[in-house]
Amino acid sequence: MKKGPINILLTNDDGIYAEGIYVLYEALKKVGNVTVVAPATEQSAVGHAITMSDPLRVKEARRRRQRFGYAVSGTPADCVKIAIRSLLRKKPDLVVSGINLGPNTGFSVLYSGTVSGATEGAILGIPSIAVSLGTFVDPDYRNAANFAAKLARLVHKNGLPKGTFLNLNVPALPASKIKGVRITTQGKTPIIERFDKRVDPRKRTYYWLTGEVMNLRGGIESDIVALKNGYISITPVQYDLTDHSFIDTLKGWRLR
Repeated sequence: MKKGPINILLTNDDGIYAEGIYVLYEALKKVGNVTVVAPATEQSAVGHAITMSDPLRVKEARRRRQRFGYAVSGTPADCVKIAIRSLLRKKPDLVVSGINLGPNTGFSVLYSGTVSGATEGAILGIPSIAVSLGTFVDPDYRNAANFAAKLARLVHKNGLPKGTFLNLNVPALPASKIKGVRITTQGKTPIIERFDKRVDPRKRTYYWLTGEVMNLRGGIESDIVALKNGYISITPVQYDLTDHSFIDTLKGWRLR
């Protein structure tokens, strides 16, 4: 653990003017120095996309008549990259991404821009946390923000393994009704997806992706099940996607 105040880089995927990032900013200010570098517009479900064919525009963002941070015309991964490589004078001690409107559990982790903000921090060697709230309706971010601030202190104190970040999901419940904290695994419950076929006013057909999680699988160790049952879920996630257990089998395939 480094001595002195914690320097925190804060980003998200709902955009720099989303409510969740502001509530988290207020909570993290009690932990250390916070710099906000976030997308200028919503970037939900962009995964780990980065901008290469267009320039990135950066401008100062203001909220409540005060300077709030930097708005970037790119993705969460772009924001973390440009913050660390160009905007900040020194490398932050911690990257926090969120608070996302809606959970990021199971296969959603692969699509999430919020999670990718933390992934980019881990890639660049910085302890990182992704934070999501388990609802899309009438969100109250305060419990998630307060717990994220507590977790930020613990991560700064204890550190994380190289290449690992924490994916935090908090139930949308009053603090008194949250049952506790579970260290979880990424759920593998399939999402039943469908495309809702519609017609616009000009009689042109378009499709809207919808879906829901069906038949929850696994025990309380799954992030999906833990969140559904009223527990805070913390999943340690690695960006190394290699299936190490299959390497020796694949070598035996007589590929040449």
